[in-house]
Amino acid sequence: MARIEGVPERSNLFVRGVYAVTRRRVGRMIEPVSVAAHHPRLLIGMGAFEEALLRSRRVDSRLKSLAELQAAAGVGCPF
Repeated sequence: MARIEGVPERSNLFVRGVYAVTRRRVGRMIEPVSVAAHHPRLLIGMGAFEEALLRSRRVDSRLKSLAELQAAAGVGCPF
Protein backbone atom coordinates (compact mmCIF):
# COMPACT_ATOMS: atom_id res chain seq x y z
CA MET A 1 0.00 0.00 0.00
CA ALA A 2 1.34 3.40 -0.99
CA ARG A 3 1.74 6.15 1.58
CA ILE A 4 0.49 8.64 -1.00
CA GLU A 5 -2.96 8.24 -2.53
CA GLY A 6 -2.97 7.79 -6.29
CA VAL A 7 -4.53 10.29 -8.66
CA PRO A 8 -8.11 9.38 -9.62
CA GLU A 9 -8.53 8.29 -13.22
CA ARG A 10 -11.08 10.97 -13.98
CA SER A 11 -8.79 13.86 -13.03
CA ASN A 12 -7.76 14.79 -16.61
CA LEU A 13 -7.36 13.46 -20.14
CA PHE A 14 -3.59 12.88 -19.85
CA VAL A 15 -4.00 10.68 -16.77
CA ARG A 16 -6.79 8.70 -18.45
CA GLY A 17 -4.52 7.99 -21.41
CA VAL A 18 -1.59 6.91 -19.24
CA TYR A 19 -3.82 4.67 -17.14
CA ALA A 20 -5.29 3.06 -20.28
CA VAL A 21 -1.81 2.34 -21.70
CA THR A 22 -0.66 0.94 -18.35
CA ARG A 23 -3.66 -1.38 -18.11
CA ARG A 24 -3.12 -2.57 -21.68
CA ARG A 25 0.59 -3.31 -21.14
CA VAL A 26 0.61 -4.58 -17.56
CA GLY A 27 -2.92 -5.94 -17.30
CA ARG A 28 -3.85 -3.87 -14.24
CA MET A 29 -3.25 -0.47 -12.70
CA ILE A 30 -0.05 -0.37 -10.64
CA GLU A 31 0.51 2.01 -7.74
CA PRO A 32 3.76 3.64 -8.90
CA VAL A 33 2.00 5.03 -11.97
CA SER A 34 -0.98 6.38 -10.04
CA VAL A 35 1.29 8.02 -7.46
CA ALA A 36 3.61 9.50 -10.10
CA ALA A 37 0.55 11.00 -11.83
CA HIS A 38 0.65 13.76 -9.21
CA HIS A 39 3.59 15.20 -11.16
CA PRO A 40 3.06 14.95 -14.93
CA ARG A 41 6.71 15.62 -15.85
CA LEU A 42 7.84 12.80 -13.60
CA LEU A 43 5.24 10.51 -15.16
CA ILE A 44 6.46 11.39 -18.66
CA GLY A 45 10.06 10.73 -17.61
CA MET A 46 9.16 7.37 -16.10
CA GLY A 47 7.29 6.43 -19.27
CA ALA A 48 10.21 7.43 -21.49
CA PHE A 49 12.62 5.40 -19.37
CA GLU A 50 10.38 2.33 -19.48
CA GLU A 51 9.99 2.62 -23.26
CA ALA A 52 13.75 2.96 -23.74
CA LEU A 53 14.33 -0.07 -21.54
CA LEU A 54 11.79 -2.16 -23.44
CA ARG A 55 13.16 -1.17 -26.86
CA SER A 56 16.80 -1.70 -25.93
CA ARG A 57 18.37 -4.68 -27.71
CA ARG A 58 21.94 -4.57 -26.38
CA VAL A 59 21.22 -7.02 -23.57
CA ASP A 60 19.21 -10.22 -23.84
CA SER A 61 15.63 -9.81 -22.58
CA ARG A 62 16.01 -12.73 -20.14
CA LEU A 63 19.04 -11.05 -18.58
CA LYS A 64 17.13 -7.75 -18.28
CA SER A 65 14.28 -9.55 -16.53
CA LEU A 66 16.69 -11.24 -14.15
CA ALA A 67 18.36 -7.90 -13.33
CA GLU A 68 14.96 -6.29 -12.67
CA LEU A 69 13.99 -9.14 -10.37
CA GLN A 70 17.28 -8.96 -8.48
CA ALA A 71 17.03 -5.17 -8.06
CA ALA A 72 13.42 -5.44 -6.85
CA ALA A 73 14.33 -8.17 -4.37
CA GLY A 74 17.26 -6.10 -3.12
CA VAL A 75 15.07 -3.15 -2.18
CA GLY A 76 12.08 -5.20 -1.04
CA CYS A 77 9.75 -4.11 -3.86
CA PRO A 78 6.51 -6.11 -4.03
CA PHE A 79 6.19 -5.62 -7.80
